[in-house]
Amino acid sequence: MSSPLLPVVPVRLDLEMVAAASGVHPELLQRFVELGLVPASVDGTGRLWFTPAAPELVRRIVRLHADLSLNYTAVALVIDLLARIDVLESRRWVIRSGKETPSWR
Repeated sequence: MSSPLLPVVPVRLDLEMVAAASGVHPELLQRFVELGLVPASVDGTGRLWFTPAAPELVRRIVRLHADLSLNYTAVALVIDLLARIDVLESRRWVIRSGKETPSWR
């Protein structure tokens, strides 16, 4: 006997939850969304929804802006570069482990 398939509901957080988890005011979080720094989806009622990774991203944005005195355009660039570094480091790990042959060989 097979079990019925249940619909998968993605885990999502609303504006207030992300703001509280990241320690920022909801209006600042909304501004980050408007600037394209934090991705969010909008439902039919206009409510913003975020992935579980959003609070950490918001904390990183706040740290870069405050600690390094970067404007939000520079913060976006730094976050993009850090993401690219993460991808390259994970590819390097896969190549070194012998699970993949580098494309340049």
